[in-house]
Amino acid sequence: MEPKTLPDNSIRVVQWATGNIGTRALRAVIEHPELRLAGLHVHSPDKAGRDAGELCGIGPVGVPATGDLADITALGADCVLYMPARFDADEVVALLESGANVVTTCGEFHRPAGMDPGLRDRVEKACAAGGSSVYSTGSSPGFISEVLPLALLSIQRRLDRLTIDEFADLSQRDSPDMLFDVMGFGQPLTAFDDRRAGHLAGAFGPSLRMIADATGIPVDSVAAFGEYAATPGELTIAAGTLAAGTVAAQRITIDALRAGEPVLRFRANWYCTKDVEPAWDLRDTGWHIAVEGDTPLDIDLKFPIPLERMADTAPGYTAHRAVNSVAAVVAAPPGIRTTVDLPQVIARLG
Repeated sequence: MEPKTLPDNSIRVVQWATGNIGTRALRAVIEHPELRLAGLHVHSPDKAGRDAGELCGIGPVGVPATGDLADITALGADCVLYMPARFDADEVVALLESGANVVTTCGEFHRPAGMDPGLRDRVEKACAAGGSSVYSTGSSPGFISEVLPLALLSIQRRLDRLTIDEFADLSQRDSPDMLFDVMGFGQPLTAFDDRRAGHLAGAFGPSLRMIADATGIPVDSVAAFGEYAATPGELTIAAGTLAAGTVAAQRITIDALRAGEPVLRFRANWYCTKDVEPAWDLRDTGWHIAVEGDTPLDIDLKFPIPLERMADTAPGYTAHRAVNSVAAVVAAPPGIRTTVDLPQVIARLG
């Protein structure tokens, strides 16, 4: 098969990693009218040397994958879409020092003021040395916790509370390691404490703080807590079986507090069945946003996708936001950039 001819576009992009989200981003870069794939970094030795197009299911494009960081920094690419399973500060610093801008779905850069001071200093020095910038984004956190709230607040003059509820039906997600080992479904309710809530506070708290900073809302602190509900009977889902009385739903709330009351709230409602004890109001997969203030709003964003197709479709919600942000990040001044710093990200679809 002859390699596919890539468009003669001006922004040279490297895709870093080819997991579910990375593979979707890779295909989006190849098909994008303003981006040109310059390289591909992979972690699996069996993927190294293979054509990038073949790895994302569209046929060869003439760009081989590599597992060597030096190969990537030598490319002189304009941007790296950095989407590994785990964030590595040394990798990001090396990319930025080489002059490549970085757009990442890792959440370390949503709010520079709240970063670990040592990491922030290293990254800022790397940006200065390379004349580059770095930006964290995705669907959640990212679009739903920053982009959409800022748009909704643009018609407010008094905000009492903004609440984002995320609903995810995981019953058809065939990922036993993630559901049972990482998320804790199927465990006794007594096995849970607030460590998981603390983890999500680290992921979503910076977004809430960033919104507060941008809009001038005085926030005293960020608090998080978790609630858990059980399946009344044995439950079989795509990932396996949950015993009766074990965790089948979890609701984790992250609050930005003003005078002790939540003014900005993100609440994750993740479940394997809606039939849980105690009974909860669990909606279909999607988001619900409630704005209480002088211009109240009540908004439902539903994913009109059958559950059996969700695993194939869901990566696009995160990957496409990152891909669509590349041009704005490349044009931005050097440094750690946020959703507030960048212009509105507009998808180039033609």
